[in-house]
Amino acid sequence: MRTHGILDLPMTNRHPHLPAALDLRGRRGQVKVLRAVASFEVSKGLVVLGAACGVLFLIHKDTWQVAYDLLQLLHISPDHRLARVFLTWADSLTDRKLWVVAAVAVAYSSLRFVEAYGLWRALPWAEWVALISGALYVPIEVREIIRRPNLFHVSLLIVNLAVVFYMVYLRFLYHNGDSQPKQKAGPTDP
Repeated sequence: MRTHGILDLPMTNRHPHLPAALDLRGRRGQVKVLRAVASFEVSKGLVVLGAACGVLFLIHKDTWQVAYDLLQLLHISPDHRLARVFLTWADSLTDRKLWVVAAVAVAYSSLRFVEAYGLWRALPWAEWVALISGALYVPIEVREIIRRPNLFHVSLLIVNLAVVFYMVYLRFLYHNGDSQPKQKAGPTDP
């Protein structure tokens, strides 16, 4: 029996009017989880895309003055050590560096959107992308928890580990050929 995607029914049982990747009967729970992960990826992409737009607004501006105004808005004294570091960093930004940061952010958000599309459609390559990209973040998140333990970093790690383990589960499940839910044996079944 051939299948075309992770959540597809075998070719012989699939709905005749739906593409294989969209015929998801009997897989409602898996589809809901994949679509929740896809929604999470879209939200990450939108946040980073918004940050890229914010960076673009800084081009041809005095970044030191923008940073100073931000500190004033947040009622942070520029005499604090971290505030001085922030101001020094802002003063070192050039238009070229801002363009590079914006380009990297747009590329990252594009990857998130493509991954979300693939997960929404339950495509195997998207599950691999989610698994690999999620696994790459785990050491970074663990380091952040060790350096600055807080609820935000712990929550990020938990969500990321859940996504990674679920993608491993799907890869293991379908690698072993279990592409359909188990049927109960009837009286005539051996």
